[in-house]
Amino acid sequence: MKRALSLLFIINISVVFAENTIIAIVNNSLITYNSIEIMLSKVNSKEQKIDIINQKINNILQLQKAKEFGIEASLYDLNLALVEISKNNNILLEQLRSYPEFSSIEFEISEKISISNLKRYITKDISASENELLEICFKEASNKDIKQIKIAQIIISEIEAQSQNNQDIAIKKFLNKISDHITKGGSFKAFAKLYSQHSSYLNGGKTDWIEVNNPIVTMLDSLKDNEVSEIYLTDFGLAIGIKLEERFVNSNLKQCKEKLIYLNAEKFYSNWLKRLREQAYIKIYHDAL
Repeated sequence: MKRALSLLFIINISVVFAENTIIAIVNNSLITYNSIEIMLSKVNSKEQKIDIINQKINNILQLQKAKEFGIEASLYDLNLALVEISKNNNILLEQLRSYPEFSSIEFEISEKISISNLKRYITKDISASENELLEICFKEASNKDIKQIKIAQIIISEIEAQSQNNQDIAIKKFLNKISDHITKGGSFKAFAKLYSQHSSYLNGGKTDWIEVNNPIVTMLDSLKDNEVSEIYLTDFGLAIGIKLEERFVNSNLKQCKEKLIYLNAEKFYSNWLKRLREQAYIKIYHDAL
């Protein structure tokens, strides 16, 4: 009887040992068989098991970085996600918390939020270049129904004068004087760099693309080559301008640009994660599978 009990004890210890077998080491973290047992049970080939382990390694590396940057899932965000899950499943949050699987659900959500925070943090400066927009968004556009223009402006917000009314008159007089010089052959770019009181003076008053959707922009759009506009009001002061370029773009340009930025961010993050793996200490125990 004692021998039978001893044998049973040895078998139980063997099972526990197997469940806690170290599958991989990631920097200072361990991946045990028990931690990925459910996922491993759903696949058959060793190749599929290695894929699961590599995904687990990636998650650990990302969570380590999220912790390092101080952008782990907050309790507030975690609770918001749990409330959303309970609503989507038509149960109370208290009911959700009562389930035996709640701890694993909570851990998984926290992990996903942390990784999502990290992705946003790493890719926050990713954008789409003008060349990419021209190559992808504009060429693919089948219905080019929005007109945009680029202009250059000379904006004057204040000038020496005795009163506010006199100042407006003085600014208009000064702008008309500049306009005359440009009409006679002067360089708009040079005058903008010299006199414009807007930050765009650095590049000769040149703007980004502006949609033709209001009377002032429509007036600017109607200008001929090198023709100086009449004086108009901006948020930064009175101005004169010239039309530089025009183009027609698709009404879905915004969605196309957002998609392009998303794809660029995904590619950037994938490469960043590869470099993170290269810099980490990773050891997989293939014989333990």
